[in-house]
Amino acid sequence: MAKSLNKVMLIGHLGHDPELKYTNSGTAVANFSLATSSQWKNDAGEPQESTEWHKIVCWKKLAEIAGEWLKKGKKVYVEGRLQTRTWEKEGVKHYSTEVVADQIIMLDGGKPKDGAESPKETG
Repeated sequence: MAKSLNKVMLIGHLGHDPELKYTNSGTAVANFSLATSSQWKNDAGEPQESTEWHKIVCWKKLAEIAGEWLKKGKKVYVEGRLQTRTWEKEGVKHYSTEVVADQIIMLDGGKPKDGAESPKETG
């Protein structure tokens, strides 16, 4: 059987505070957006920039940590895998690709909302 790899590594800034929720069975899930940017010069030598937005989802303890520690604008390293979900609404099929995070490292430091000490790494 051929091996495969589904791995994503991103460094970027949070677009909004994580939205922490719990499933009916009590499992924590957090969602946030992450912006990554590229800079280059065009043929005329003028600086250009492009921003890509990524949907990030984390589960269980990592979700709870993200909800407590991460804030809009903070710089983080996210590692995980790509997952595409599909659903149908009013006869139209929709797709959403997101990064399911299994590790988050805060690169800005800082304190959580309750003032506790910052962990170096989560996940």
